[in-house]
This record gives sequence, C-alpha cells and structure tokens, in this order.
Amino acid sequence: MPDRDVHRWLTERIAHYLQLPPAEIDPRVKLRTYGLESIHALSLCVDVEEATGLLVEPTLAWDHPTIDAIAAHLTELQSHDRTGAPPERPATPA
Repeated sequence: MPDRDVHRWLTERIAHYLQLPPAEIDPRVKLRTYGLESIHALSLCVDVEEATGLLVEPTLAWDHPTIDAIAAHLTELQSHDRTGAPPERPATPA
C-alpha cells in the first residue's frame, strides 16, 4: 500500500472507531487526544494485519501514537517484508 494510501486508510479507520469525520483527524496529533481507547487500538492492529498481511504488535497505537508515526512504521515494515530482511529493533538499554 503506498504511503498516501496508508495515511488515508488509517485516518478512515481511526475516524470510524471514534465516530468522527475523517477531515477532523490530524495525522500529527496523538490518537489519545481524540479519545482512542485500548479496544480501538487492538481493533486497529487486527485491521492492519488483515489489510496488509503484516504482523504488528498489539501496542502499535501506543508505540507509534500518531497516524503519521503508524504510517511510517507500516511503510518500514512493508519495505522489510519485501526484502525479506527483519525490521530493525531499537537497542534495549543494558
């Protein structure tokens, strides 16, 4: 899914969960600001997995708290999925 399509799709899904018009969702604003709850975040993970075939962590919306951040993460996962290389994980402090 091209980046622009990912943004539009995510915005539409989030708007659906929150019962808001998509035009009212700013992709740079934290989703919690709009009242996104845990059930919505988990539903989003299921929807992402079904739409893209990518496996995502159930903490997706909390680890990447804006539509812009989620879209960037999904784009990265898709590019790694195509190359067969695993996505890089951030280093954990010792």
